[in-house]
Amino acid sequence: MGVCGCGKSTLAKRLAEQLNGIFLEGDAFHTPANIAKMSSGTPLTDADRQPWLETLGSEIRQQALSGAVVLACSSLKRSYRDLLRKQAGELFFVYLEGSPDLLNARLSARQGHYMSSSLLQSQLKDLEAPGDDEASVTLSIQESPDHLLECVLEQLSSAKSDLK
Repeated sequence: MGVCGCGKSTLAKRLAEQLNGIFLEGDAFHTPANIAKMSSGTPLTDADRQPWLETLGSEIRQQALSGAVVLACSSLKRSYRDLLRKQAGELFFVYLEGSPDLLNARLSARQGHYMSSSLLQSQLKDLEAPGDDEASVTLSIQESPDHLLECVLEQLSSAKSDLK
C-alpha cells in the first residue's frame, strides 16, 4: 500500500513470485469511469473507491482459495483497509513510505500510466499510515527492491496470523 509511484506493483509482483502466489494489480480493477477521472487529473472520492475496494476484497477472498494472494493497492485510508478486511478477512499490509520529492521524481520518470504526478498531493493528503493495531510493516522506498522483498518475507515468516 501507499501513494502512486511508491513501487507497490513492483514489490507485489516479486512477493507473489516468491510465495508462489497470485498477484493482483489493483489498478486493473478500476472502472473505465475511474480511470478517465484519474487520467484527467481529478482525484477519486471515497464514493468512487468504494465499489472498487469491494471488488478487490471479493477477488482476494475468491483467489485465496487457491493460495497466497498479493495485492498492489493504494489502501490510503484506514476505512479502505477496513473495507478490504471486511470483504477478504485478515490481511497484512506493507506500507511503502517515501518523501514527496522522491515520489515526484519517480512519477516524472514513469511513462504509460494514467496516474500523473498531479494526483500525488491529493493522495498524500488522504494517506493514513497503518495504526499500531493493524497487521502491517512500514518500509522506506529509499531501500532497494531486493531489500524491501527480504524485509517483507521476514515479516511474513514471523507473522502469527493466518494471512491471505
